[in-house]
Amino acid sequence: MIDIRSLDEKKLCKLFDHTFLKAYASKKDFEKLCQEARENDFMMVAINSYPVKLCKEFLKGTDVHAGAAISFPLGQSTIETKCFETRKAIEDGADEIDYVINIGKVKDKDYDYIRKEMEEIVKICRESKVLVKVIFENCYLEKEEIIELCQIAKQVKPDFIKTSTGFGTSGATIEDVKLMKETVGDEVKVKAAGGIRDWDTCKAMIEAGAERIGTSASLNILEGFRSERQQNKGTSQ
Repeated sequence: MIDIRSLDEKKLCKLFDHTFLKAYASKKDFEKLCQEARENDFMMVAINSYPVKLCKEFLKGTDVHAGAAISFPLGQSTIETKCFETRKAIEDGADEIDYVINIGKVKDKDYDYIRKEMEEIVKICRESKVLVKVIFENCYLEKEEIIELCQIAKQVKPDFIKTSTGFGTSGATIEDVKLMKETVGDEVKVKAAGGIRDWDTCKAMIEAGAERIGTSASLNILEGFRSERQQNKGTSQ
């Protein structure tokens, strides 16, 4: 768990997966995304798998990661297809992988399939020393299903489990982040994503247990953080 009181601007920036996952994303959009990430030293740019090579070039000379979204945003690809896409993204330079589970298989209660999918993708990432995050898409899941997925993750041990793609019917909720964190404990970290657009929401997610924030509003959140710190500084003088 991250202590909000210990957060400074540098530490906050390293929680951000700075995101642009739109279908119409152009080279100019990726250049802007990477420039913002470079200037603020964010942790990662979150992109689809195709532009990984391009973004790695834009990020050259920095420690900002390029993160590839796999089977995004529906998760309705075969395990073999997800594995191929994962390997190709890593070959192109991806430092982190965020893949979407097969949500339909969760609704079918086919947890053996989910475990196999997770094991295979995590194995590929481990072999390449690449971070891996598992996207649940909680807006379509019951509480019991989220808990079951967390239990599988505790055993398979991806680096993170993630609330949402941002393309579902809703994004991250404080309740879901708390539930995920309480279930996995210190075995796996939690990433909150989807609908996090201001510092108050971001702060609530961190306090609930999130250790990574996926957002396209990183700059706005950062401004909110700076404003709050400035106000606190003023009142303490």
